[in-house]
Amino acid sequence: MTGMLKKFYHIVAFSWYIFVLQSLYTKRNSDIPPGIFVYGGPWKYLTFLNLVLQIVFFGLASVNDLQPVGKGSKMSLLCLSKDFLFSVFAFPVGMFVVLLFWLIFAYDRQLVYPASLDSLFPPWMNHAMHTFVLPIVFGEILVEPHIYPKTKNGLTALGFVSLAYLGWVAWVYLTVGIWVYPILGLFSSSGLTIFFFFNMLVLALLYLLGQTLNRKVWGKEHPKFTRT
Repeated sequence: MTGMLKKFYHIVAFSWYIFVLQSLYTKRNSDIPPGIFVYGGPWKYLTFLNLVLQIVFFGLASVNDLQPVGKGSKMSLLCLSKDFLFSVFAFPVGMFVVLLFWLIFAYDRQLVYPASLDSLFPPWMNHAMHTFVLPIVFGEILVEPHIYPKTKNGLTALGFVSLAYLGWVAWVYLTVGIWVYPILGLFSSSGLTIFFFFNMLVLALLYLLGQTLNRKVWGKEHPKFTRT
């Protein structure tokens, strides 16, 4: 029953994110507010990158579910890759997008999601990108145990990708003079450094949260952990 639930969960989550991505794609010919998709299009927004990340993860998870796993057999490369993707990126980044978005939105939505976007993206789409991600990644922890890398290695990989994204954000600003998120324009150079450092600290804590929850839910003696 647990195996069937896991397969069902993965395919439903994958299908849901594909639907959301297709819904976003249909907006390409709509009246887009000035500056929203200039230079880099949606690929400069962490929300969109996270959507693609979740699609890739749940796609891999769905394919991995089709593999027969014998008792005591070694974990496949696909399974290990899928677990690495979830533990190091899909969970912490998905959580980060939800938490940071709604914190800034509650303070001043113009700094992260201007009111002009309401006419472009209906409320359900906003929640699909910035709310439903959280229960879905939590649900993933409940339906399947995940093998985490060594904490140092996991945090190093997450930190490297985070720095790469910050570099991409800075490149967009230096190229076209527009911050990806309006809130970044409020900070001085030193303020930006502190803000970016704080964000990376939050990401690291979310990684550790996922690791802790995975251990609490499944324990250290789960059969999957003995097959690595």
